[in-house]
Amino acid sequence: MYRFYVDQDQIGEEFITIKGIDVNHIKNVLRMRTGEKLIICNGQGKDFYCIIDSESKDEIIVSIEEVCNTDTELDGKIYLFQGLPKKDKMELIIQKAVELGVFEIIPVMTQRTVVKLEDKKKEDKKVERWQLIATSAAKQSNRGIIPTVSGTMSFKESLDYAKNMDIKIIPYENADDINKTKEIIQSIKSGQSVGIFIGPEGGFEEKEIGQALEAGVLPITLGRRILRTETAGLAILSMIMLQMELG
Repeated sequence: MYRFYVDQDQIGEEFITIKGIDVNHIKNVLRMRTGEKLIICNGQGKDFYCIIDSESKDEIIVSIEEVCNTDTELDGKIYLFQGLPKKDKMELIIQKAVELGVFEIIPVMTQRTVVKLEDKKKEDKKVERWQLIATSAAKQSNRGIIPTVSGTMSFKESLDYAKNMDIKIIPYENADDINKTKEIIQSIKSGQSVGIFIGPEGGFEEKEIGQALEAGVLPITLGRRILRTETAGLAILSMIMLQMELG
């Protein structure tokens, strides 16, 4: 069945109103008509199995047959604290992180960050663009939620934001115990919150690593190869996604 996303305020007790570009797509591209079935997601983890009830020029009304939790979400929340990379790498990171099940992406300004978002208007425009990418990736991968891309934080702010998360990890070039890393990943349980800290090109300063360790962030190794910033977070996300799926 075809799947569409709507805002919560478009959902009533018995009917859902579809507006905007989806109306044209349903009517003129898919050529769906009254009586046909589709799935509506509220972007907050709920799927509504519906039947098209009526159509007009600007909206489509569907009747709700069944409501259930979206089955594509992880039983846990993964937060990616991504050191701002250069050029358009952040767009790739966001897209793939959303596909892998991330709950929230937090852009982080670190000591070695080359890109500086010091102009509030430019930052807001960047974040707006990143959120559109996250939304598109969520729809493409049938996510039950639309992951949030937050405003940028300093490294100190990001550590404070993560303080109540169940597990926090950070790849560290001087961490060489792969068995310890395996233990940390395998200790993650379904339903837990996990924070992942990834540095920009050039990684973290030693001072930042020290601050992270003091804040309870666990150092891990990603093996003997050097991974780029756009690869490291996705590699860890893949491991944690599998671990959460296994329960």
